[in-house]
Amino acid sequence: MSRQFRRTALIGAGVATALTAGTILVACGSGGGSAGDRRPELSVADSYIPLPATPGGMAAGYLTVKNTGSADDQLVKVSSPGAESVTMHRSTDSTMQEVDALDVPAHGTLALDRGGNHLMIMGWQKTPAVGDKLELDLTFAKGDKISVQVPVKPLTYRPGS
Repeated sequence: MSRQFRRTALIGAGVATALTAGTILVACGSGGGSAGDRRPELSVADSYIPLPATPGGMAAGYLTVKNTGSADDQLVKVSSPGAESVTMHRSTDSTMQEVDALDVPAHGTLALDRGGNHLMIMGWQKTPAVGDKLELDLTFAKGDKISVQVPVKPLTYRPGS
């Protein structure tokens, strides 16, 4: 074997070792990461507001917050430029209670739906009609803010029907 060949072979082996070590480090580092890397990844789906029973009256709002991230979060505020007040509520079989926050679990969902958690919308700027959209601005404890255009549906609307 020539000296030049051995030298080239040793350099090649060294480069291959460095690349392999780098690949292993990247693969190991792309897992869960450290606690500081954990964060929520939020999106909103399936939003709607049933038309209020009385023109311009109080209405409920429903939506689903999806969290595909690795950290829990909380919905802490909902507001709208088209309404004076939007509050969050939790319902049970016999009561409805205003709450300051609603949990959004990591790799999970927060469902606001009939008979459970929901929004109460009061003081509409304009009397809503079926087909209108109301902007809702959702604020989360870890700093994310999401604005959604929520359609007004017939009072009897049921998703999936």
